[in-house]
Amino acid sequence: MRFMIVDDDEVIRTMLSDIIEDYDLGEIAGEADNGSLIDTALLERKKIDILVIDMLMPIRDGVQTVKSIKADFTGKIIMLSQVENKEMIGNAYSLGVDYYITKPINRNEVVSVIRAVSEHMQLKNLVHNIEKNLHTALRSNHSAEIANTIRHTPLPLTIRQKGEMMLTEMGIGGEKGCKDLLDILQFLQKQEQETLMQKDFPSLKIIFTKIAEAKLGQENTIEIQKEYKALEQRLRRTIFQALVNLASMGIIDYANPKFEEYAAKFFDFTEVRKIMLTLESNEKVNMSQIHINSKKFIKVLFMEAKKD
Repeated sequence: MRFMIVDDDEVIRTMLSDIIEDYDLGEIAGEADNGSLIDTALLERKKIDILVIDMLMPIRDGVQTVKSIKADFTGKIIMLSQVENKEMIGNAYSLGVDYYITKPINRNEVVSVIRAVSEHMQLKNLVHNIEKNLHTALRSNHSAEIANTIRHTPLPLTIRQKGEMMLTEMGIGGEKGCKDLLDILQFLQKQEQETLMQKDFPSLKIIFTKIAEAKLGQENTIEIQKEYKALEQRLRRTIFQALVNLASMGIIDYANPKFEEYAAKFFDFTEVRKIMLTLESNEKVNMSQIHINSKKFIKVLFMEAKKD
């Protein structure tokens, strides 16, 4: 992966460069201290895969820069900021930011986010290449029977990979609860296989307990209870952030494909609309005022991820 780092703080640029190089995450192809130096032509010329850019900078900030390049830039964008306001984060995602990292920089978070971005790009490239190869095969093969078989050959993506792609598109691929959701997908898939398609979807209590036990061991009762509660809260915060991100997308563009695809499917649309009205009024979005249906979100994510 080739990186462009844009931040007016030289210390931050150096720190990020060191992390990327120390963990062999890619190559630093360029740096800049403000967004006015960044345009699509420069990113294409340097073959940038991932743009890491600060939200607040002099001359031209990260938000303005993302607006100017997003229509033509095919890589991924990671935004940095000391601001932890959920509305601003949601707005950043709605503009096309793929991941968000808060300052002060945490080495583990940076590594985790960059790896997630890289994996997502590799998955998209894999899907693109497979579709391209299938299309070529279909054009060159005159056998209707073989062509039909090729056309219906499922892409070799695991349920975890498909889940990660959806969560990333909702702007929560870098959230702490994302890994929990992916672990849950794998647990549900395994349970469905072992119980031969049981009809009843398991309760959140069963799901959370099993995930905690897998992490800590069944004998660690007290720690399991603590992890159960922590897991529950991580998921609520992560799902709430997805709701805010989608609502922000809907405000900017009601026909946004991600908004149309996910908003009504994963959430009660009255809750989505409530968030949209709150954001439009420039009021603070409060999770306590919204009903977070974690079970619905998990169930829909599982049903969508296991589709061919």
